[in-house]
Amino acid sequence: MLPRLLTAIIASAAALLPSRAFADALRPVVVELFTSEGCSSCPPADRLLSELSDTRTDVLPLAFHVTYWNRLGWKDPFSFDGADARQARYAQRFRGFEYTPEMVVDGKAELVGSDRSAAGTAIEHAKSDGVTAATVHATRSNGGVSVSIGRGLGRAHVLLIGYDARHVTAIGRGENAGRTLTESNVVRSIVDIGQWSGAAVTLRADAVAGEHQVVLLEADDDAIVGAASVINTGEAPAR
Repeated sequence: MLPRLLTAIIASAAALLPSRAFADALRPVVVELFTSEGCSSCPPADRLLSELSDTRTDVLPLAFHVTYWNRLGWKDPFSFDGADARQARYAQRFRGFEYTPEMVVDGKAELVGSDRSAAGTAIEHAKSDGVTAATVHATRSNGGVSVSIGRGLGRAHVLLIGYDARHVTAIGRGENAGRTLTESNVVRSIVDIGQWSGAAVTLRADAVAGEHQVVLLEADDDAIVGAASVINTGEAPAR
């Protein structure tokens, strides 16, 4: 009787601890850089993000190009209003104003985007203290994306983000005139495709612009609590 009783106790305990299992699940630390090709202070931050993309598999770097420096003589071809809106939300939580280059790590830590030491510290802190509220699995086929989210604790917005791996741009005017900039993981679109409230759920959405796509779980306090790349089944990316 004792082995059977112990088995029942262990099974019951495991059922009561979903959050611990999800907390132990591996996911990349999400690093968002707010940047602009019209900002002379941004190229060092762009290079840092490229290095993270090239050398770290435990980090998901994303470059959001904002529009508000387009008035300086060069219109950043990758800038879009969604980047401005996302940074404005972070501004309410952090400094109260938008600037470039700004880096946000896992939605919880903010720093100057070219500060390598601060970025490294924030990433390591996120790796040790970051939360994974639920497992995320996403696939793309037939012009759409299917996102499966496991059960867990909490609630989150489900964000679908499209990005291009790399762009090389010759800058003709503005503060960076005459320079050729290499930029990585350039975000082309961001869409809120639904809500997750703790129960397992599958969401479906149209594919968004970008060579690659990722799914983020964003808690109500802006913290990133889940992340996964979308597995492409072989169809051409949306443009």
